[in-house]
Amino acid sequence: MTSSFSHEPDAKRYALHIGNELVCVADYSPRPGAVYFTHTYTTPSRRGNGHAAALIEFAMNDIESRTDDRVVPVCSFVVDWFAGHPERKNLLNR
Repeated sequence: MTSSFSHEPDAKRYALHIGNELVCVADYSPRPGAVYFTHTYTTPSRRGNGHAAALIEFAMNDIESRTDDRVVPVCSFVVDWFAGHPERKNLLNR
């Protein structure tokens, strides 16, 4: 099955679909100059396969490519993702 990542600005989230199934979402709240990542969710049967990490990487690449906004990780998963990817700390709000 094909995996597809998307940015859904109207829903204020990033999403990962595998086939027609919504597998993972990362919700955010945009603020002036910043994007607050507030919640990450993976369907229970799909957990433990790296889907959330892949989705957060997609989201960070998207933010970095289209804006100068900084990221504020509120969600513990996103906090942990940045701890494991110190090379991306340039995206964090200082």
